[in-house]
Amino acid sequence: MSNTPQQLIEQAKAAQAAADVALAKAQAALAAAEKMADGAGAAASALTGGAVDPTIFRFAIFVMAIFVGYYVVWSVTPALHTPLMSVTNAISSVIVVGALLSVGVALTSEGTGFARASGFVGLVLASVNIFGGFLVTSRMLAMYKKKG
Repeated sequence: MSNTPQQLIEQAKAAQAAADVALAKAQAALAAAEKMADGAGAAASALTGGAVDPTIFRFAIFVMAIFVGYYVVWSVTPALHTPLMSVTNAISSVIVVGALLSVGVALTSEGTGFARASGFVGLVLASVNIFGGFLVTSRMLAMYKKKG
């Protein structure tokens, strides 16, 4: 049994709403994780009497976050994948702002050439990601338009 275009649009809207909720929860979890990482790093450093740098603890939390992120992304259902990715591609705009700041670093001190080159590469990659996200979203929405 095939769905009507109106039903498909309603399903897409529901998927978009679910993706927005998932994104908001992920952002809240990230903020909480950052606070916990800073606190855990400082606490572990204090417990060891400063023998272990807090950066090591933060790095361990970062590695664990990679694994958690991997399993979270791969557990997303296919119905939510495209709306969720189109929303998360908008996050690349933050990367663009940071890359523009990096590219605009004045050549007043040594070592700014690497920062400018890294910023330029980041700017190009984030721009491609944003543009591709808009293309995918446009193509997805075109599937729901009536033909003829």
